[in-house]
Amino acid sequence: MVQASRLPLQYMAAFRAVARGENVRAAAEQLHLTHSAVSQQIRALEAQIGFPLFQRAGRGIQLNAAGRALQSALEKAWTELELGLRAASAADGSRMQSLNITCTPSFAQRWLIPRLGRWQAAHPDITLKLFTLQRVIDLEQEGFHLALRQGAGPWPGLVNEVMMESRQIVVAAPALAQRLMNAPLQTLAGESLLGDAEQWTQWFAQAGLACRVVPSASFNDGGLLVQAAEQGMGVALARELLCADALLDGRLQRLPGPTLTGMSQRRYHIVYPPALRDEPALRTLCEWLHAEMAESARRLQAMAPP
Repeated sequence: MVQASRLPLQYMAAFRAVARGENVRAAAEQLHLTHSAVSQQIRALEAQIGFPLFQRAGRGIQLNAAGRALQSALEKAWTELELGLRAASAADGSRMQSLNITCTPSFAQRWLIPRLGRWQAAHPDITLKLFTLQRVIDLEQEGFHLALRQGAGPWPGLVNEVMMESRQIVVAAPALAQRLMNAPLQTLAGESLLGDAEQWTQWFAQAGLACRVVPSASFNDGGLLVQAAEQGMGVALARELLCADALLDGRLQRLPGPTLTGMSQRRYHIVYPPALRDEPALRTLCEWLHAEMAESARRLQAMAPP
């Protein structure tokens, strides 16, 4: 058996990348190496330790029991190494100057990006690298420092900071909104409705009306829903935060009626690994996000109907 002191560490990055996805080609792309180079490193590692780590069937590859045991230990060691590097960086007096963050496309398009100019002006020394994803990812394994998420939370193993409750309101483009502004709420049932049928049913029920709701269009992305309303496609039941700038700019108007609230599963959160809790650049970003969100909430409240 190979002792830890003689373990071929130069092959561990390749093993870790292949083991996580059980895919040599994807690992090669991640490591910026050729498929052949990664395969050679895996074979060299197995030869050095004296036993196989993968089962091979045709072009496929899967971890065997030994591979799974080594992967589990390696992931723990990798996390400890990253923590040690951060501690060393802090002891040296250097600070993180680039943050990898992720959020959904709709949140980036409708709220975050319009505010990044203010961030850049206030903090030109901290670069934000923004990636938009619909799926929830493992931040540490995929190299992210912070995520902006919508959901119930908390997410295990991460620090969760609630930014704002999510509320659903009814909006329309100005011409359509003016026509409907003083109409009875049941009139909306005959309009072109945009959004989720179940949420529209809840909205009418909260208004004291039993209506059969058949939206003319629905979207899997909240930003597209708001954009459709801006284009005059119909009346949208949409997240207030995603409508914020359009309401403030006059591209959308809010219609009378109830606000769907109490949906804790739709809160906006900042999440990040506990090891980064005291990282100055990340704390600066969190404080800025909370301040911007509070300002959005204040301006939206000022526009809310009495």
